[in-house]
Amino acid sequence: MDFSLMDFFNTTYRAFISLITLFLITKLIGKRQVSELSLFDYVIGISIGNFAAEMTINLDSNEINGIVSVIIFGFIAYAVSYLTLKSKKARKFFTGGPTLLIQNGKIIADNMKKVKFDLDDLLEICRCNGYFDINQIEYALMEANGELSFLPKVEYKPVTVGDLDLKIKQDSLVANILMDGKIIESNLEKMGKDVKWLKHELKVKGYKEYDDILLVTLDINDKITIYEKEFKDVIKNVVE
Repeated sequence: MDFSLMDFFNTTYRAFISLITLFLITKLIGKRQVSELSLFDYVIGISIGNFAAEMTINLDSNEINGIVSVIIFGFIAYAVSYLTLKSKKARKFFTGGPTLLIQNGKIIADNMKKVKFDLDDLLEICRCNGYFDINQIEYALMEANGELSFLPKVEYKPVTVGDLDLKIKQDSLVANILMDGKIIESNLEKMGKDVKWLKHELKVKGYKEYDDILLVTLDINDKITIYEKEFKDVIKNVVE
């Protein structure tokens, strides 16, 4: 079948409408990543993607039908999401719950069969999480999204700062105050500084121009970190 100019514009129009519809529905449903989706969310996502693709490439179909289908499935997903927030029973039905696969270093074969998870996959994921000996694991649970969570036995837990009773200063978030040579005044204000202060600090460090600076960050302790555009071995740090 020949692809005419009219077909090209029609496909472009459908793709544009499909993209807008998918974007709006995604905003409605939420921001969860694919790895965090439940089985129900995954099915809804596949269905919506299929409707959008069909609406775009099948020029003989009515695009309104595709849009309506996407909207309906989107609102079903939103309704189920709202229902699972309000009802524990609904949440268990639609999203499921964790399944215990390892207890006290022993594999629970019956639960492995229930979630259709084979031994090779289990051992691989254990190794990827640093457990080459299953006997080191107190509990391993498969979460509703298919991810595995591990609780090591107490003797194999990594030592923490709390265990050592050390007093360590808490790290803080940093603000980007200059990016690509441009000063971000709003972030400076949030950190209680101004442009004059920043220019002075950069001048002290030998930066009269900012074209060579890729990024400058500032934390609550007035620590400035300067990243230059050129890949150099030294990153200049100033601690006031």
